[in-house]
Amino acid sequence: MKSILKITVVFVMLMSIVSCGKETRRSKQYMPNMYESVGYEAYQEAGVFNKNMEAQLPAEGTLPRGGSIYEIEDTNAGYDLAKSTLTNPLDSTQVDYTRGKELYDIYCGICHGTKGNGKGKLVEREKILGVPSYDDQGRAITTGSIYHVIYYGKNTMGSYANQLNEEERWQVTAYVEKLKAELEK
Repeated sequence: MKSILKITVVFVMLMSIVSCGKETRRSKQYMPNMYESVGYEAYQEAGVFNKNMEAQLPAEGTLPRGGSIYEIEDTNAGYDLAKSTLTNPLDSTQVDYTRGKELYDIYCGICHGTKGNGKGKLVEREKILGVPSYDDQGRAITTGSIYHVIYYGKNTMGSYANQLNEEERWQVTAYVEKLKAELEK
């Protein structure tokens, strides 16, 4: 019993000596960029950034990666203009209804339904209401109006311009037109 007590006392004394070291900082620093910020001051002095600016503005006339030039504005007049003048730039050989269906099912089918009849899962569960069918007489949707609504959104439907690139938006537009034609039969 005395030997266990002596070992315990020696162990406690050793631990107290080791733990009372004068070194207060770590010997190794893992991921130093989390502790030391990047020096933007060097850029400030070189005149790269304007005062109170964290990044540079893009060059005038450039587009972001994956962006498109869609110049019709997000207004009722813009919607009417798109509805009457905008046409699908994809010809019949470029339209892929399989790809259009995949994208439609991912982004549109949950509200509009897989057949375009306005009876998607969210409508059936009464999470959202008032999603019309593509063959409603009062809507008279066209290629341009479909694309415009995908790009900007309308009423309670939001924009899908960030989720779909330009080619994908046109594929979905072609597929919606196909669904509309099937509903009108």
